[in-house]
Amino acid sequence: MTTGENTGAKFFYGYIIVAISLFILAVSEGILYSFGIFLKPLAAEFGWTRGETAGAFSVFMVVNGLLFIPTGKLNDRFGPRLVITACSFILGLGYVLMSRLNALWQLYLFYGVVIALAESGWWVPLPSTVARWFVRRRGMMTGITVSGVGLGVLVMSPIISQLIASYGWRTSYLIVGLAALILIVSVGQLMKRDPGQLGLEAYGAHQAGITTASFQIEGVSLSRALRTGQLWMLAGIYFCFGFGLLVIMTHIVPYATDLGVSATIAATILAVIGGVSIAGRVGIGGISDKIGNRRSLAVCFALMSLALFWLMAAAELWMLYLFAVVFGFTYGGLAVLGSPTVAELFGMRAHGAILGAIMFVNYSAAGIGTFLPGYIFDVTGSYQPAFLLSALVGLAGLVLTSLLRPVKDKPLPPV
Repeated sequence: MTTGENTGAKFFYGYIIVAISLFILAVSEGILYSFGIFLKPLAAEFGWTRGETAGAFSVFMVVNGLLFIPTGKLNDRFGPRLVITACSFILGLGYVLMSRLNALWQLYLFYGVVIALAESGWWVPLPSTVARWFVRRRGMMTGITVSGVGLGVLVMSPIISQLIASYGWRTSYLIVGLAALILIVSVGQLMKRDPGQLGLEAYGAHQAGITTASFQIEGVSLSRALRTGQLWMLAGIYFCFGFGLLVIMTHIVPYATDLGVSATIAATILAVIGGVSIAGRVGIGGISDKIGNRRSLAVCFALMSLALFWLMAAAELWMLYLFAVVFGFTYGGLAVLGSPTVAELFGMRAHGAILGAIMFVNYSAAGIGTFLPGYIFDVTGSYQPAFLLSALVGLAGLVLTSLLRPVKDKPLPPV
């Protein structure tokens, strides 16, 4: 078997895997994180409170997180093409149903369940697949892959804002849903579970003295990982990240408009977060290959907490943009580190399932981070208590990161 690295070949199919994964995440997550742009139009048309409206996204995060373990297992066994195809059709159905929305219970069902089922098809399967294709440069390649989220937010936020302004939220949901279905199904057919399917080795496997067969089975099972303190520590770390992230991604646009910023300009703040997160994903991904995942996690949590404290004092547009830059970079870094850290601690044997368990906790926390600020705003008329809580949760993530240690008995090869 060969890789582009050990033969001198200029082309390695693993880079196609990375490019496809980036594109799928850009399309799907760019639409997903536009929920904050839809929030006010939905609440205004139906007379719902922000807490009630944002609650649908909270349900989405919990249901989506619950599905990460089964989709991770399916990806471990059957590969990403089947998972992506099935979930793409469900995604298209979900957004078509959203365009016909008429009641609050429908919002919770269509967005919180149907779209949640669809979205479970990429966030774990795609980074897990990339991890199977790369031993060396795993952090960098994972960073490039998940930079699709930031790219999607950067591109889709202003587009969706303009679509809503021109055609209304119903037609906008219909347009983006059908476009996502066609695009994701088309490119998803090119995905391969691992290099062995094409007679290749993972990138860097030869230099590390790892065969493709041993690389795919090294590590611990999900049940074994659940009995380690490291898994629960890592789950706690990603709980803190998920909570802080969705407080901002769901509520920064309403917060900015409350300060007198126009809806269009407020959407660009979200776009800046997404755009700068691309640099965070690629940059922190590359840095983690050099200084390690734990140190990279610590840097990101420290900067995230500082940014959230800054947001509490932000009262002018330039201050919001500065916050968006710092927060976006650290958000991107934290998003990329989950998959490489799981591979480092637990190996590749059940990588998708273990990553799915971590992401379940992450998304459950994100569900709380979506709903709680809306509830706090409804009660107090202010987002300040929610931002303070987010900053403190970020500091808790920093503490947990400092306590994370390698699994002593993990059967992992040296990389």
